[in-house]
Amino acid sequence: GRPKRSAIYGKIRPMSRANPGGSVAAYVRDLPKAELHLHIEGTLEPELALRLARKHGVALPYASVAELRAAYDFSDLQSFLDVYYALADVLRDEDDFYHLGLSYLQRAHEQGVVHAEIFFDPQTHTARGIAFGAVVEGLRLALTEAQRRFGMTHRLIACFLRHLSAAEASRTLDEVLEHREVIAGVGLDSSEVGHPPSKFAAVFDRARGQGLLTVAHAGEEGPPAYIHEALDLLAVRRIDHGVRCEEDPALVQRLVREQIALTVCPLSNVRLRVFDRMEHHNLKRLLEAGLRVTVNSDDPAYFGGYLLENYLAVERALGLTRAQLATLARNSIAGSFLATDATRRWIREIDARADEGLHDAQWNNYVV
Repeated sequence: GRPKRSAIYGKIRPMSRANPGGSVAAYVRDLPKAELHLHIEGTLEPELALRLARKHGVALPYASVAELRAAYDFSDLQSFLDVYYALADVLRDEDDFYHLGLSYLQRAHEQGVVHAEIFFDPQTHTARGIAFGAVVEGLRLALTEAQRRFGMTHRLIACFLRHLSAAEASRTLDEVLEHREVIAGVGLDSSEVGHPPSKFAAVFDRARGQGLLTVAHAGEEGPPAYIHEALDLLAVRRIDHGVRCEEDPALVQRLVREQIALTVCPLSNVRLRVFDRMEHHNLKRLLEAGLRVTVNSDDPAYFGGYLLENYLAVERALGLTRAQLATLARNSIAGSFLATDATRRWIREIDARADEGLHDAQWNNYVV
């Protein structure tokens, strides 16, 4: 068992069970959903960041929560990453990662997340002298507790920082393999432009050879060619972001044909200027083209909303129907690394809650 949550970490404040924003919010919240694109370091809320800075004696250039939130006005991916890496420095010990993880998992549970596939960035921490094992053990304890308390299942995915070398990624993979019983897969994140997936082909080959699942960020700021590379050279099972696929019609057709899940992060895309307004987001077009689009929150503490807020943002801005919202939820389960029996069970639950039956042909799109 873990100690009770201390004053340092603060209380987890449950979401109101009131219906925020009307019946659509209740409908979405009640749909079982998987979150497939969530950086646990990106759930570090300003209040916790400042408390941990005081705990560890870390000097941050922000005197208050308001001043820190004001720094979240990003012009692009790199401006976000600069703040993101600076704040990660307050995460120092196993307990910090445990409380960080559990805070997210409780909030996700309250928003209808039944399965979470969580990214973490080992190199961000080991470069600061934090033991790899401390990070993994803290997160493992949080994930185990969430499964016990909420029935929430999970996969933990270690991401390589693509602005660092492939040799450094390979050394990180060595540490990942020492924790193979906890870590299910590897991914690729951080600054996309100028760091194509091909740079990490050998590392991903070795990871797959050891039975690890593989995913990669591609087609957020990088070109469609990066999505091709991630599929062909890294043999990833899904694409994180992927919104620029639309620039390559042949790629769109391939993604539809192979039913490769795209883990789209709408609020993130707007905050990082991938799209200037939510009304201009291409999620609805991609969905209607038959792509396996999913909705996720990416780094929710920085981008203004967790999973429910992302669903509601695209529903309002793009005029999604309830059937389309249910399809997004189904896609999240189908695009996950859940076993087939669990996938079937959750999709049937979504079907029941959405009050609409799937035809046999539609079922074949979700479960093979």
